[in-house]
Amino acid sequence: MHLQTVNSNVRGKVHMFPQRRMRRVRTRNVQPLLCETTLTKNDLVAPLFVDETTTTPKPIGSMPGQFRYPVEGISGIAGKLWERGIRAVLLFGIPAHKDDAATSAYDSEGIVQQAVRRIKAAYPDMVVITDVCACEYTSHGHCGIVGGIRSGEKDLLNDESLLLMNRIAISHAEAGADIVAPSCMLDGMVRSIRNALDDEGYEDVLIMSYSTKFSSALYGPFREAAESGFSFGDRSTYQMNPANGREAYLESRLDLEEGADILMVKPAGPYLDVLAEIATLGLPVAGYQVSGEYSMIKAAAERGWIKEKETVLETLTCIKRAGADLIITYFAYDVCGWL
Repeated sequence: MHLQTVNSNVRGKVHMFPQRRMRRVRTRNVQPLLCETTLTKNDLVAPLFVDETTTTPKPIGSMPGQFRYPVEGISGIAGKLWERGIRAVLLFGIPAHKDDAATSAYDSEGIVQQAVRRIKAAYPDMVVITDVCACEYTSHGHCGIVGGIRSGEKDLLNDESLLLMNRIAISHAEAGADIVAPSCMLDGMVRSIRNALDDEGYEDVLIMSYSTKFSSALYGPFREAAESGFSFGDRSTYQMNPANGREAYLESRLDLEEGADILMVKPAGPYLDVLAEIATLGLPVAGYQVSGEYSMIKAAAERGWIKEKETVLETLTCIKRAGADLIITYFAYDVCGWL
């Protein structure tokens, strides 16, 4: 840094100091005027778990403060979020019946379909987003139709599973979903779903693609919450390798070309570099602060190792600073009380 010599006319001292003093802009009353990134309630999406097997809210052990809700009470939960200032929810369903074909996932009376109708009837302006996947609905826990042999074991069948995703997305649109969000990381899923929706007259339903979803160790608590653990293998043949940045960018670019309206990076926190690069593609971008991120903050805060409010606001602000237009977070309700 350039140093400037300043001759004092008062005491005759010579000072050597950088001309630019960065601490000037950090004066407490000046800081708010120069803040580059501001987190707002409109940035937040609240995930909700709707459980067909319960009649009362069921606490999720690995996610303190989160619950699986019965469908009968879901409009009331949406109402509390609406009053808090949250304008969008993302629905995950836990069905009473599972099978290899995930038939409950596209049932017109399925758990998510019922929840969509109830929320839209009570709060028509609430943006209802639905997760389009099969892992909660299959008996094996994988994200679609399984068969064949790959690397010596059964694996997810791509094209056969696309047909299943089409049926799920259409059933959600019929129920009134504003946005469908395919999370299965199948090749061609966005184009397939877009064509299926358009053919059925749902041209106005948006697709928020889980366009760059990493095969992350941070999904553990979610699998308990959604009962979506897999019975064999793993999901690394269809979800992203955490080590690959260029491939991550390409995945999202392809979904843009296939017609996605919103792209997503999941998890958000450990992949801010990827999120920032994908934001340059020009589409709105969602960052998903996943269950493991939530549970780690909760666990550390409960032990007094960190301050929960400050840590949550910092992590979410960083996700927005990296380029996220939407942030999906289990902290959404609490954050709206802090802002």
